[in-house]
Order: sequence, then C-alpha cells, then structure tokens
Amino acid sequence: MLFAKRGLGAVLEATAKKVADRLQTWDSDALLSAPEADIVEELVAEGTVRCPQLLRDEAWMPPPSEARQTWIGYDGPVERRVPQLVLVVPFEGEHEVFMFQAKNFGLNPPRVKKLDSRELHIAVEQPGLDPVVVRANFDAQLDKIEQHLAWSREQVEQHNAQIRSSVPRIVADRRRQLLAVRNVQAEIGFPVRRRSDADTYAVPMKPRTVRPIRPDVSAQHPFKPEPAMAQDDYRAALSVLRAARNALERTPQVATKLGEEEIRNLLLVSLNAQFQGDAGGELFNGDGKTDILIRVGDRNIFIGECKIWDGTASIEQALKQIFKYLVWRDTKAAILLFIRNKDVTAVITKAVEAIEKHPNFKRRGPEDGEDEIDFVMHADGDRQREIHLALLPFALRPAPHVR
Repeated sequence: MLFAKRGLGAVLEATAKKVADRLQTWDSDALLSAPEADIVEELVAEGTVRCPQLLRDEAWMPPPSEARQTWIGYDGPVERRVPQLVLVVPFEGEHEVFMFQAKNFGLNPPRVKKLDSRELHIAVEQPGLDPVVVRANFDAQLDKIEQHLAWSREQVEQHNAQIRSSVPRIVADRRRQLLAVRNVQAEIGFPVRRRSDADTYAVPMKPRTVRPIRPDVSAQHPFKPEPAMAQDDYRAALSVLRAARNALERTPQVATKLGEEEIRNLLLVSLNAQFQGDAGGELFNGDGKTDILIRVGDRNIFIGECKIWDGTASIEQALKQIFKYLVWRDTKAAILLFIRNKDVTAVITKAVEAIEKHPNFKRRGPEDGEDEIDFVMHADGDRQREIHLALLPFALRPAPHVR
C-alpha cells in the first residue's frame, strides 16, 4: 500500500533539521576554507527532496504469468488460477516519498505489486482478458498514484523552496560566527596552532583610497588571514572597465590602431583615475604586455588579461596566464577580450564554450549578458581556491573607412 505511513511533513522537517545539524557539526577549518557556494550547494542537495515523477511513456510489460485467487465457498476455501498481467513503470525521484501520507490524501490509497528504487509494478488479474478493460485498469491505477503524488509534490516543493532560501543565510551566519571567534582568539595574543589558509579577509576598495584591513594582532601571531578583493570593489572595477570599453567601441578610428599593450595602458589610466592605493599611489599595475594586477604584498588579488581574439587559443592562453600566478583564495580575475571580427556574437559564444570546457571550470556566475559573462573557476589542483572570472568582450571592429 502506497502513501500509507503518516507524516510526510514530519519527514521533511527531519530532513531540514539534518541539514542544520550538519552545518553546526561541520569542521570549522573546513567550513571556513571551502568556498561558501560549494557548501551551500552541498547542503541544498542534501536537504532538497526529489518527488517521484512517473515515466509513463517508458512503461513496459514482462511476459504474462498466473496468479492464485482464493475465496470462501459453501464447502470452504476455493482456489483458482487466473491470468496476471504486470506493468512496470519507471520513475525519477526518491522512492521513499511513495510511502508517506501528505496533508491531502485519499481514504483508499493505491496499491502496487512491487516497489523498488527505480520502478513500480502494478498488476491486473482477471479471468477473461479484454485489452480495452485491462488498459483502462492500468490507466486508472496510474492516475490514482499520480493524484497522490501531486498532493505530495505540493508539500515537497514548499519544503525545497524553504531549503533553497534558508541555506545560504544560515551558512553565511555560521561562517561569520566562526570568523568572529577566530578574530577574538587572535586578539588575545597567545599562539594558536592552526592551518595557515583557513580564513580570508577583504581588501576594501573605494574611489580615491584603498587600504588593506588587517586584524589588530601581534606581528608574531600566526593568525594571518589571506587578502582578498571585496566583491563590491570587484564589481566597481568591472564597471570602470566596461565604461572604458564603451568609449573605445564608440571611437573605432582610434581603437583600430591600438594593440593589446596600448589598450591595456588606457585601461590602467581609467582604473587608477578612480581608485588609489593605501599610500596614495596607483592601485592597478601593469606586468608584462597584457596584465592588469592588484597586489597586496606578494599576492595578486586581481588579475586582468587583455587578449585580441585569435580563435579559442586566445582564451586558453589567457587562462594559462591567470592560473600561472600564485593564486590565493577568492582571487578576482577578468579576461578583456578584444574582438575585431564582424560577428561579435559568434566569437563570444566560442569564448564562453572554451572557458566552460576548461578543466578548472566550476560553474557560471551571476552575470550573463552581452556586456559581461561571469564564471567561477578553481586554482590548479585545489577546487577550494576559487577564481571569480569575468569575461568582458570589447567589440573593436575597424572603422568603416579602414581596409
């Protein structure tokens, strides 16, 4: 009998509690060192429930068999053998949902001959087999199961929506709590034995002045969180780059004469006109012919690669250059792709495909438009060290009079 055990709601509540308990007992070093998005993704996957979906179009029948039927006659039990036809219906989702009763339910729940993790078997046993009647019987049983699944699905989807909305918040709160304790511990002044890569702090960047904020701890204290570029500052820098890109696109007579290094230098001028370092000097630096960097000490927290499109090899070279650097947690990066082809859209599509095929690709980021496409990559050999990568296409087509 399906949907017979009471308490689908209680089962879903227990699943949500298990997620919360998992977060609270998660090793603190692992929780702080892993990318927050990965933690959220894992907990959401653990906490959400996949309500079964019958694949009626893939149903099939094994060879017919016979079933024994027994009833009580005047002279006692009477047994007969009747033909039995079985329909095997595959499904996707978690088979446990079939067992529990939703808030809405019928008084006569459906029954099946067999239920396993991927299929359910329903049977028709009749002395005389009429194909129309048998088919109608199978359809009626499946419709009844579908109705109960619909009641369960409504409850499951409410649970899943709650999990997806609450997990990012509780993960962020837990990480903030742990970091606060670590900072208090650091300020006490006693040596602490710990992993050197457990935490990350943001290097705040705002127009005109930028300075790293470091915990107020003794110089001998081993607690030294890694520098990182704050997300708001990263978005602000990308906004400046997009504005400079738009200006170049509006002046093709100028842009068509410039090479990678010359365009890079113009972009550096735009960036350093908006941001400056702690000592009042330039924040963004050039390194080599195409690099745009922000360094804190010996660490690069922003890497920009300027490339003229020359096939997917351009993207591969840019990524190789980015991963060549000593990459720290939460490194921000950008590929500034200078496109001189006429079909800019086709080039962007190929560039996106090249990035997604790279072995260090993890997932797409929040921005996905013509002006900017975001990605999350990971450092070579370490999936926990993430690189937030923005692809900024520059449509630098030659001026109409240039041949």
